[in-house]
Amino acid sequence: MAEPSARKRVLFLFSDTGGGHRSATLALIEALGLEFPDTFDCKMVDVFRDYLPAPLRYAPEMYPPMTKFPETWAISYRTTDGKRRSRAVIRVLFPYVARSIRRLYRENQADIIVSVHPLVNTAMLRTMKSNPTPFMTVVTDMVTTHAFWFDRRADLVVVPTEEAREVAEEYGIPEGNVRVVGLPTAERFRVPPADPMEFRDEQGWRRDLPVILVVGGGDGMGPMEAVVKAINEAGLKATLVAICGRNEALQQRLRDLDWTMPHHIYGFTTQMPDFMAASDMLVTKAGPGTISEGFIAGLPLVIYARLPGQEDGNVAYVVKKKAGVWAPRPHQVVDAVRRWVEDPAALAKAAEASRRVAKPDAARQIARIIADRVGVYSPAR
Repeated sequence: MAEPSARKRVLFLFSDTGGGHRSATLALIEALGLEFPDTFDCKMVDVFRDYLPAPLRYAPEMYPPMTKFPETWAISYRTTDGKRRSRAVIRVLFPYVARSIRRLYRENQADIIVSVHPLVNTAMLRTMKSNPTPFMTVVTDMVTTHAFWFDRRADLVVVPTEEAREVAEEYGIPEGNVRVVGLPTAERFRVPPADPMEFRDEQGWRRDLPVILVVGGGDGMGPMEAVVKAINEAGLKATLVAICGRNEALQQRLRDLDWTMPHHIYGFTTQMPDFMAASDMLVTKAGPGTISEGFIAGLPLVIYARLPGQEDGNVAYVVKKKAGVWAPRPHQVVDAVRRWVEDPAALAKAAEASRRVAKPDAARQIARIIADRVGVYSPAR
């Protein structure tokens, strides 16, 4: 056990512009504590909300409304991507944020800085200049990774997939400074419940029917309501479980449907690993965190929505790995889940493909990389 004076300080840079940055950070902090008890002091800083000037400080509040207009989002994503365009944006913005970033760096001394957000990397590295503090980037986009993620001055860039590694090297990250590990997920996904059927019993789900789990993220975004209605009208011999997140209005509308099949409607939950373990297939938008969690649970995926630009690669990756299908229309969702409900062999084949691409140990591996960078070494295993 390390003495208090010897504890290593880890500064995590993130922002609540989408749930993935926070959840990845929390997974890494949890993994550090599990791998190296009483060794690290971890601090999370929401760079936008805590330090940047207006209007940038309101980015976490602006993000959900922006994603309701996918094509507009895609235009902003694509027009800022690429080496030249991203550098031009940074040149314009850096003078505006430089003082705030210097204050952030001055007020948060650390033994290592870990960024899990693309929009802070270059500004932070320019501020640090020749300072010896190690800087590590953990990319939380699965495949389609924006140029803002990559700055060759970073000591190490950790990416989720080989496809993301290729993009990193295209943007000038040296081959030796890129590590393919996976997307960090919480420990509770890594260690599934011993008997998922017990969770079905607790929730009142039937044991004899396949369970279709439909999710829309923490805020219940996307065309989830239309998808649920279409499945309900399809006459499938299955149970539908819908998780609406914090969207209470959606939750009530789904409860009020004229239901034709066994169903269970939930709001926000912290039991997602149990829900996934007790389900047979996952109907979701293309968020990288949910996809990674679905892989770990061995769930075939039906992806019904994605953010153009940012999540295009996620869809292609799932389809390429034969772990799921792209179904952007409600009737296409119904076709996909009907096949799996009526053909258990096809369901099992897709489930096996999903398990093959899972990376359940990613958070633990990244924790060991962080420790190694600051001179803390893993015990013999």
